[in-house]
Amino acid sequence: MLFVIVILILCVPLVLFALSNAEMVRLGLWPTDLTIEVHLSVAILVAMAIAFVCGGLLVWFSVLSQRSRARRAERSVRQLEAQIEQLKSRPALSLPSA
Repeated sequence: MLFVIVILILCVPLVLFALSNAEMVRLGLWPTDLTIEVHLSVAILVAMAIAFVCGGLLVWFSVLSQRSRARRAERSVRQLEAQIEQLKSRPALSLPSA
């Protein structure tokens, strides 16, 4: 139910935006004569989606190094814990009394 409410809160403004910006615009690629006519709302929403994906990729790539460092640290901790358990399981050496 909460998912439906969140989707409605996000989708209703997008639908209203698309309906209120229905005029056609011509988009062109500068060095070429390539042009396309689309609705203004579609052009803006596609640009926003591309920016969102680029931002997500930027954050994901910046976190990759931290994740690999954390994995190495966890592996090191597991090895050290195994060494501690191995040392604990050894019989205690009796020291000669002086």
